[in-house]
Parts: sequence; structure tokens; C-alpha cells
Amino acid sequence: MVGDREDPAIGDQGAEPLPPTPAGWVSLVGGGPGDPGLLTGRAVRAIGEADVVLHDRLCPREALPDLAPGAELIDVGKRPGHHAMPKEEIERLMVDRARRGLRVVRLKGGDPFVFGRGGEEVLTCRRAGVPVEVVPGVSSAIAVPAAAGIPVTHRGVAHAFTVISAHAGLGEDELQQLAQLDGTIVVLMGVGTLDQVLDGLRRHGMSDHTPVAIIERGFSADERRLVSTIGAIGAQVPEFAPVSPAVIVIGAVVAALTENVSGSAPQCETDPDTKTVLGPVLQALGPS
Repeated sequence: MVGDREDPAIGDQGAEPLPPTPAGWVSLVGGGPGDPGLLTGRAVRAIGEADVVLHDRLCPREALPDLAPGAELIDVGKRPGHHAMPKEEIERLMVDRARRGLRVVRLKGGDPFVFGRGGEEVLTCRRAGVPVEVVPGVSSAIAVPAAAGIPVTHRGVAHAFTVISAHAGLGEDELQQLAQLDGTIVVLMGVGTLDQVLDGLRRHGMSDHTPVAIIERGFSADERRLVSTIGAIGAQVPEFAPVSPAVIVIGAVVAALTENVSGSAPQCETDPDTKTVLGPVLQALGPS
């Protein structure tokens, strides 16, 4: 039974790998930011071939019964402050099913190698002698801002972008380096540490006029956005009350596509889905 004993091929990194299981395999599949339409063709094929799908919270779960008819669907996703299944148990389950000769898909939100701990699961499979492949996915770090009209790079505005995880907060050295970057900062898993990150960036010299956007629950019917500046957003966050998952974008690209065709900045508008103070943002940025 899974979890009854410590498997030396999993728990001991120095153990000799067991012989590969010819029939079973594991496919680490990137599920994208949640919209089934953003699954790659290779991802759809892998899911359709699966006997077992171990899926996270942020993948397109609702589509799985149609994508993987007849497959065993196991929810192993974690939520803020709650883990449905410990990581070690997920890995034991994944290896156990593959050793039984089953085709296992480990379906993750976004891309398996972008803060998805996919590398650890690849190593687990290799130590256990289980064939494993990786199917890249569309990362929310790029896709969610893009769908909101925010390019992470834009000619003449930002030629580089940095993606960080702020789940555990950031140290002073990290904040200082980020504040000095000439580019876009994309923050994932940063709702709980938002104040600490933004205050730290300001403390290390980032201008109060720097645009910032919070895009909550991207690609869902409940998506919300808050667009503001580093200096102003602190007073707006309590009312907006962002929840996870959310992508935070910091940098001039937030306002890069807000010009009219004529080249003039639009008037500041607010609608039920998007709260914005882009008027002051654009004024601070000046003409492009």
C-alpha cells in the first residue's frame, strides 16, 4: 500500500536506482494558467493517454473528466496554509503507480519547472528507475499579464524581466538587487508578503511613481485587477483585498500599452473589474 513504508529509492538519495519499469511511466505536464485552451497539444495527448492523473489546484481541473476519460483523477493540490497531500506522499504515489505499469500524469499549473518543483520529481523518478518526461506549459508569469494587456518586455520600456517567488518574503539583499534592476519584476505567490516586498523596494530606492498591477485569479470568471503605483497601492490594497492566486507586475510595462492610437494618454477610468490610477502613472512616466 502506498505510504506504508519508506521506499529507499525515494527517501535515500544515495540508494541504487531500481531497474526501470518498462510499461509504466511518469509525465510531468504543465497545465498552463488554468484555461484548458492554453494546454499544449502535447499536454492534451499525454493527459488523454494517462491511467492516473495527479493534479494541482491551479491546473484546468474541470476539463479533466473530458480530457482523461476513464483515468483515475487524484487531487493533490495545495492551497494557502493547507496541503492536500504532503510532497513525499505525492512522489511515493507517483512512483508506485508507474511501477505497477500505469501511465501517470503529474499535472501542474503553469510550467513544471517554474516554481513547480518539477526538477525534484524528475530526480525522484530517475532514482526509482521510472521513465519520466517533461511537457512544458504556459507560465502564468507571462500569460496572465499578457491577457491583461501587460507585456513583460516592450521595446524602449523594458528589455528584461525577472520572475520571483515571494512566498516566504525577500531578504534585504534580494530587495536591493531587485530595486536596482532596469526591467520588469513579476512576483508569484506574493499576496501574503506584498507589503514587505513593496516597502522594501521603496526603501532601496525604487520610485514611488513606478507602476504596479495585481492580477488576481487570471483566466477565470472571477478575475480582478488593481493597477496603481508603488507609492499609492499600499492604501488601496486593504479595500481591494487580493487573494491567491495572483500575479504582481512591477515596472513601466504596466502602462506601456495604455496610449490611444493618437499617442495621447487616456483618461483614468474605473470599471467593476479593474481599479486603476493610471492617470498619475502615465503623467509620472512622461512621453514615450
